[in-house]
Amino acid sequence: MIRKFKNCDIEQIIKIWLNGNIETHHFVAKQYWKAHAPMVRKQLLQAEVYVYETDGVIQGFVGMQENYIAGIFVKKQWRCMGIGKQLLNYIKQIYTILSLNVYQQNERAIKFYQQEGFSIISEDVEENTGQVEYTMSWNSRKC
Repeated sequence: MIRKFKNCDIEQIIKIWLNGNIETHHFVAKQYWKAHAPMVRKQLLQAEVYVYETDGVIQGFVGMQENYIAGIFVKKQWRCMGIGKQLLNYIKQIYTILSLNVYQQNERAIKFYQQEGFSIISEDVEENTGQVEYTMSWNSRKC
């Protein structure tokens, strides 16, 4: 079930965020993610967040800042089971235009978003990590 985030979800969410970043972004130092966790915790409490939950356990979530996808994260044991796609489809029903940034080295995520109708519109170097990232966009009117 997908539902809106509640403040009491924050501990589960921040663990999913931290572990997901460490697992999928091996090219960025673990310490970077750990150092940014307190700031992300504050941002999550202010963002629009939807969680995918089964039997009281949050398996994944999507964080939104207006029409920008700040991230889709799914716990490792539930990846490749369609949870990310369900979260994305849920927000596609709310927004007609979406954008996001993804690291160039995160090929799995790029492939996922391209399969879901996103296009790469620009490339830049992310200042904090020095990593190349793509800006991708989706527009419901193109589909």
